[in-house]
Amino acid sequence: MNLPEGMLPEMSVVMVTPDHYETVRKTIRYLREQTVKDRLEVVIVAPSADELGIDELELKDFPQVRVVEVDRISSTGGAIAAGLRRASAPVVAYAEEHSYPDPRWAEALIQAHRQPWAAVGGVLANANPGSMISWASLLTDFAPFMEPAVAGETDSLPWHHAAYKRAILLEYGSMLQTMLETEGILHRDLRARGYRLYLEPAAKSHHLNISLLSSYIRAELHGGRLFGAARARYGRWSILRRLLYIGGMPLIPLVRLWRILREVRGPGRPSYLLLRALPPMILVLVAHATGEVAGYAFGAGNSAQCRLTFELNRQRHVAEHDRQAGAEKVSEKVC
Repeated sequence: MNLPEGMLPEMSVVMVTPDHYETVRKTIRYLREQTVKDRLEVVIVAPSADELGIDELELKDFPQVRVVEVDRISSTGGAIAAGLRRASAPVVAYAEEHSYPDPRWAEALIQAHRQPWAAVGGVLANANPGSMISWASLLTDFAPFMEPAVAGETDSLPWHHAAYKRAILLEYGSMLQTMLETEGILHRDLRARGYRLYLEPAAKSHHLNISLLSSYIRAELHGGRLFGAARARYGRWSILRRLLYIGGMPLIPLVRLWRILREVRGPGRPSYLLLRALPPMILVLVAHATGEVAGYAFGAGNSAQCRLTFELNRQRHVAEHDRQAGAEKVSEKVC
C-alpha cells in the first residue's frame, strides 16, 4: 500500500529491535489490527538492516515502512531518537516489543493530537496477570496510568507509552536522546516550556511486565540510577541538594509506596492484589531508591546500556508460564 504522492502518514510508530525482526513481530501483528493502519508509518530501528530479516508480507498493509540502521544500540532513548528523526508523520509514538495495543490505540492517539497537546499518553492493562511480581511491576511503574483511568489534562504520562508532536521533540536537538531515556524529565520540561499533556484512556495497550524477581530488582536499580542522574543533571542541583536527597534515601520508597497505594484504591483498580503484591513491591521500591541515590552521587554510569535487555528483550525476564511458545531462554552477563 502506498500513500498518494505528497501525502504524509498521520502517525509514525517507532519500534526498536536489538537484533532481528522476530523480536518485534508480535507487536507488529497488533499494529496490523489497528483501525487506522492505512494512516500509519512503521519505523524499525535496528543495528543492521541486512541482518534484520524483515517480513515484507506482514508489513505490506502499512502505507510506509522505514528501516533505520544504527551502528550500535547503547540506550533505548538513543534508538528511539534515531527513529523519530527519520520519521515523516507529524505525530510519533513508540511501541515497545512487549506492549500490545488495542485496535483503536492509534486512532485514539491521532484523534487526541488534533488538539494542541504536545504529548498524549494511553493507559495500560496487564498482559501477564498470573504473577504477583508482574502486578508489582505494573504498580510500581504505571499505577497512575492503569485502566480504568479518566481522560484529561495531566502533569505526567507513562514512560514509553506516549505519542508526541514530532516538531516539538525536535526542538531538543542533541538533548533528545537523554530526554527520551528518562521521559519523566521530558514531561516536566515540556510543561515548564508551556506545553500541555493529555491522558487518553481509549489508547489502551496490554503491557508484558517483568515477572522474575532477580530481573525486577536489577531493572529497578538501573532505572532508579538513570532517573536520579537525569534529575540532578537537568535540575542543575548543587552538591548540597544532592547530599540532602542522598541523606533522605529512606523516605523515597515510603513516599512512592504511599502514592501507589493512593492510586490503586481508585474505582475499578485491583486493590484486592495489594497484600500479595506488597512484599516484592517494597523490596523493589528500596532497590529503585538505592539506584536513585547512586545517580545523585555518581551519575548514570552504564545503567542505560544495562537496562537495554529489560526494555528490548522482555521475554527473557518473564516467568516460564508467561513466555511465548518457543521463546529462547538466554543467559546473559549481569550488569
